[in-house]
Amino acid sequence: MDFAISDEQRMFRDTVYRFAREEIAPLCEEADLKSEFSFDVWRKFGEMGLLGLPVPEKYGGSGADFVTSCLAGEAVGHAGVDGGHTLAWGAHTYLCAANIMQHGTEAQKEKYLPKLATGEWIGCMGLTEPGCGSDAAALTTTAVRKGDKYILNGSKTFITNAPLAQVFIIFATLDKAKKHKGITTFIVERGFPGISTGKPMHKMGCRASATSEVFLEECEVPVENCLGGEGNGWLIALGGVEWDRSTLVAPFLGGHVFMLESCARYANQRRAFNRPIRDFQSIQNRIADMKVYLEAARLAVYRIAASKDSGVALNPLTAAVNKMYLGDRGFEMSSEAVDLFGGYGYIHEYPVERILRDTKLGQLGGGTSDIMRMIVARFMMM
Repeated sequence: MDFAISDEQRMFRDTVYRFAREEIAPLCEEADLKSEFSFDVWRKFGEMGLLGLPVPEKYGGSGADFVTSCLAGEAVGHAGVDGGHTLAWGAHTYLCAANIMQHGTEAQKEKYLPKLATGEWIGCMGLTEPGCGSDAAALTTTAVRKGDKYILNGSKTFITNAPLAQVFIIFATLDKAKKHKGITTFIVERGFPGISTGKPMHKMGCRASATSEVFLEECEVPVENCLGGEGNGWLIALGGVEWDRSTLVAPFLGGHVFMLESCARYANQRRAFNRPIRDFQSIQNRIADMKVYLEAARLAVYRIAASKDSGVALNPLTAAVNKMYLGDRGFEMSSEAVDLFGGYGYIHEYPVERILRDTKLGQLGGGTSDIMRMIVARFMMM
């Protein structure tokens, strides 16, 4: 299988890397320390056209394919941009805008995509609930049609971008008895009656992304804001896996490239027992393990992206294997990086401390590693 990229894609990736390295990364440390979303970073994402990367040009986007989107994500992470802002970017572009792009009516696309593509409006997706995380089909947020409106009641939690968003992709059920077949998706604007958000949550990692609860109390949503038709919400949620297993994890992959390079530099500079620590086999083993992980992880990400660009339906088994590997092995490698730096790896002076905190989300968000194992086991024993 050939994952070779074109000269145009290579030039684009390099341009994004240089821009992110020079213009965005210097703003990220302060934002992470303060646990604050940076609108300056967001504006720069918009300047590079990253916020509307997969959105068709007719709606103000770049019309990029899966592989190109992954290359951009990896380049931003490689430049040293923190996981908080890349997470905010992913939730906005791939969980909100891309869902409207793929499932929206022409009127919905014309109304929402241009403002989302530029970053004038910030978007998010609300699926997870306080009592319903891994078992998404058991969500309890309800929707009832009344005339020309749907009335939504319920709450969502751990929603990236929620405190800042103007556009919410909300999943609710029209009929709990139908379980996943009753789930329907809605485009909800912040100004609609009955929607509100909680205070931003203080998180272990990805601190610069704004995360909160979403409350829906007799929330009125126009009928024309039903996304994809009644009863199709579960399929839309599963479709988000395509983005989650490739473009959303690409910045974390890039962050680990940045981590490996940081470890290699430190090993060359740090001395112990009158010689560089690169001379010690334990250090060499860590560097080698990181490189092996990166090669396998990159193949996993671009395998999915290339398959999607060629029109191949996503294989749930492959997606689960890749998600579990990147989540678990990525966190292990981040921990090894902290060990390599020793005491300095435990303080904020060096980036590996932040990378370890950010990477933990890979084992939790978008389906936990335990859920991925369950999916893999089911397929293997069918």
